[in-house]
Amino acid sequence: MEKGYIHVYTGPGKGKTTAALGLGLRAAGAGFKVHMIQFMKGRRYSELDALEKLQNFTFSQHGRDEFVSKENPAQIDIDLAQEGFKHAKDIIKNGKYDMVILDELNVAVDYNLISLEDVIKLMKDKPEKLELVLTGRYAHPEISMLADVVTEMLEIKHPYQQGVIARKGIDF
Repeated sequence: MEKGYIHVYTGPGKGKTTAALGLGLRAAGAGFKVHMIQFMKGRRYSELDALEKLQNFTFSQHGRDEFVSKENPAQIDIDLAQEGFKHAKDIIKNGKYDMVILDELNVAVDYNLISLEDVIKLMKDKPEKLELVLTGRYAHPEISMLADVVTEMLEIKHPYQQGVIARKGIDF
């Protein structure tokens, strides 16, 4: 790629991580190297089983399999998010990947686990050819303004509203 862009997938609807994974899968299929960092996630999701089978799509998780308190996050949640963000900066700096997906980064910023200023600096310092993808609800307006592609997922209708629990292979 001659020029990489910054994508943001945000909003209250389902599909932000799925959209980022689809973009990553397309890039991997074209021979690009992709790495996804998941913030605030520590549970084994079905998509990770599929990703392990791909040679040029890697991932890491930096979170626990528990909900994080927005009002009073545990120190472990702050530490894991900071560890993930350091990892993101390191892999972006080393230039090994063509695409980096920062899954749930917007939520980590909204929950004050990672500073908005640090994310803005990361976006502004992005290598020219890197495709950078940020997902998660609550994208800060400054993040959206700096991005090249911003998509907001809106929930119109979902089986959750009728009490259907999350289904393996579809929702996780």
